[in-house]
Amino acid sequence: MTLRIEHVTKKFGDFTAVDDLSLTIPEKEMFGFLGANGAGKTTTFRIILGLLEATGGKVTWNNKKISYKTSPEIGYLPEERGLYPKLKVKDQIVYLARLRKMNKKDAMTELDYWLEKLKVPDYKNKKVEELSKGNQQKIQFIASVIHKPKLLILDEPFSGLDPVNVEILKDAVTELKNAGTSIVFSSHRMEHVEELCESLCILHKGKTVVSGSLKEIKRSFGKKNVIINADFDLSFLQTYPGVTKMKKTTEGVMLQIEGEEVAENMQRELSGKGFIRKFVLDEPSLNDIFIEKVGAEYE
Repeated sequence: MTLRIEHVTKKFGDFTAVDDLSLTIPEKEMFGFLGANGAGKTTTFRIILGLLEATGGKVTWNNKKISYKTSPEIGYLPEERGLYPKLKVKDQIVYLARLRKMNKKDAMTELDYWLEKLKVPDYKNKKVEELSKGNQQKIQFIASVIHKPKLLILDEPFSGLDPVNVEILKDAVTELKNAGTSIVFSSHRMEHVEELCESLCILHKGKTVVSGSLKEIKRSFGKKNVIINADFDLSFLQTYPGVTKMKKTTEGVMLQIEGEEVAENMQRELSGKGFIRKFVLDEPSLNDIFIEKVGAEYE
């Protein structure tokens, strides 16, 4: 059951929100959509779900167009939350589950499981308006997964959550992935995508600037990072051959370099100059790749 986006374009008048986007999103994986605000992430999701009509191109799930018939297989957590404030949590969730062809008994069983999992078991009989924003978000998440979807689309699922609740939700999402759900989520937080996703796409002004597996993207970027903490001045490394960027830290420097051999040469040169507390060669971060590909406009 693969999700395919083929040459999808969406125009609003003269403005192109999504520009000839083609992606194949692997089955039973977690796929990350990265991009600054206005990159086209939410528009793409709405097209996938059939909430917006594409100007051109097509989207298929399991070789079929997504429609009301496929809706029991799909879950969606929109970025702008939309629960009924006056309804009790259990009434709201059961109503939404029944729209997805679940019976009331199964919906209540699943609801109890998820309330426990997200550490809010005592909210079942509370009205939504009585909950904090973070806990409303958890209830909205339950609404998007209660019917055990095969494809789950999460638009900025972690925004507005404190660090403890981010971890709780990350665990829940990982559990769903391990159970075989295909998950697509958008974020502008690189570290969440880096931690959770095997594959990703970076969108910029509606176009793909990078897409593929995280490992391959990092490998093909070519550059590496070096972190050095030392008891002597390292500012001369700014002009060292093969150094493309340097950032001073409280204990030393963080460098972006063109390859491993640069690190080897550097290590040889530094030995004997003084005490080196730390010398670490690291993979580039998604943040490095994002800034390089999307450029100064984002910074």
